[in-house]
Amino acid sequence: MFIDLKLAAIDIGSNAARLLVTDVVEYPNSKPEFIKTVLVRVPLRLGFDVFEKGEISAKKIEQLCKTIKAYRLLLDVYGIKHVKACATSAMRDATNATQVLQRVKAETGISIKVISGEEEATLIYENHVADYMDSGESYLYIDVGGGSTELTFFSDGALVFKKSFNIGTIRLLKDQVKQQDWEEMKDFLRQKTRGHHHVTAIGSGGNINKVFNLSKRKEGKPLHLDLLKEYHKEFGELTLAERMQRYRLREDRADVIVPALQVYINAMRWSDAEEIYVPKIGLADGLIHTLYDEVGERKNVIS
Repeated sequence: MFIDLKLAAIDIGSNAARLLVTDVVEYPNSKPEFIKTVLVRVPLRLGFDVFEKGEISAKKIEQLCKTIKAYRLLLDVYGIKHVKACATSAMRDATNATQVLQRVKAETGISIKVISGEEEATLIYENHVADYMDSGESYLYIDVGGGSTELTFFSDGALVFKKSFNIGTIRLLKDQVKQQDWEEMKDFLRQKTRGHHHVTAIGSGGNINKVFNLSKRKEGKPLHLDLLKEYHKEFGELTLAERMQRYRLREDRADVIVPALQVYINAMRWSDAEEIYVPKIGLADGLIHTLYDEVGERKNVIS
């Protein structure tokens, strides 16, 4: 006998909003299996408003409300009773975030929680990808978003640090990242990873997933730092239109992929990581894992 549980997560990022629907299959005497069934991505690009003007514009608010309404309808169609929704860097910085989220709740019934950078890093780590790797190694999770980069590092199976930096792809495109911000990340990584043996990176985010797909690497095989540098150089020498045409990229991917690679490369250099694994996980997946634990706790209380 097995139990099939449907869960959903909504991630409102600085570049895009995502809805992830997952079937969690529970077999007796074994770990639950998480099967992604639906992933819908809408490039709202809230960060373009917030990081330049400090607030979300009326047009973007309307687009956000329509997006969450569409997600609400999909949740109803799939018969999903458990959903967890959060917003990250752009909403953290928006001066009108409270009003925006109140309107979304009123129109859709969905409550969206604004989470801190550290909470974001924790949720990404909830995927526990490194649990399936060598426990004697050191691993640095690198999640690059539109507004921030979340870093989680652990060595010999123990968590060493979680840290969020306001260095993201849209902030970089808008020249909102100062040299001081880079220096802070560099000093932090060098200091905190010093003395830990053989650091391997684990990358999450749409941009590193796209690079992995372009590389034609087999699932489970890492990308080398030198390859990321080659892609960064190649993309950087092309215009936006050329990137879109040559690599069949959407515009909202083609413009952010260069600054994203810059962040991954720097984080790997400063932590002396030569390889990065790309397991296709992200914040929404972490939300699903957290929601699964919460639903299980509620069941135990009721029973």
